[in-house]
Amino acid sequence: MNKNRLLCIFLTLLLSSHLQAQSWNFIKEKDSIKIYTRAEAGKSLKSYRGVTDINAPVEKIFTVMEDVNNTDWWDKNLTQINVLLYEKNKRARYYLVYDLPVPVTDRDLCVDVTVTINKITDERIIDAVALNGVIPEKDKLIRITEYRQTWTITPIGKDQTHVVLEGFLDPAGAVPDWLSNMLLTDTPFKAIRGLREKMTTNGAEGKRQRSE
Repeated sequence: MNKNRLLCIFLTLLLSSHLQAQSWNFIKEKDSIKIYTRAEAGKSLKSYRGVTDINAPVEKIFTVMEDVNNTDWWDKNLTQINVLLYEKNKRARYYLVYDLPVPVTDRDLCVDVTVTINKITDERIIDAVALNGVIPEKDKLIRITEYRQTWTITPIGKDQTHVVLEGFLDPAGAVPDWLSNMLLTDTPFKAIRGLREKMTTNGAEGKRQRSE
């Protein structure tokens, strides 16, 4: 067997292994929200993915998501949200504090958010990554330094939007396995459900106002 053929076989096996490692594994479906996880190269923790369709126009969903003064639908474990920078429809920076169950130490996190809008398809992508070295670490909090999250919202009709949330979070410090597993599946579920409930509430309020 010549060297070129050996190289081709090696590259094929390497590519196949990479694709297999990147595949999403279905975990559960609840309230029409599908949750997936997958292994992260070089990490002991997995990344997460949540998928659903929301009965609302993409523009209205994006308006809620992008509004820094409208964060009540975010993770209920968030006890503090400070806006460090905001450029409408472009980018933002936040400082976040998470209240975790006792005896786990609370966490904090700085994130840098970038918004991308496809003018042809009207798809909106909101990318968030950990932003380190901006806010000094605090004695009573453990700083999360490995974090990324991407919302992709795509119109699939006049009043319907396909929503995908993908991310990875290393909570840092000592965290029980049960809490790590809970964060892995609950994070995308609660975030997507919160967004959907927010849209439902807004829709109900809009109908009520029009009828008055």
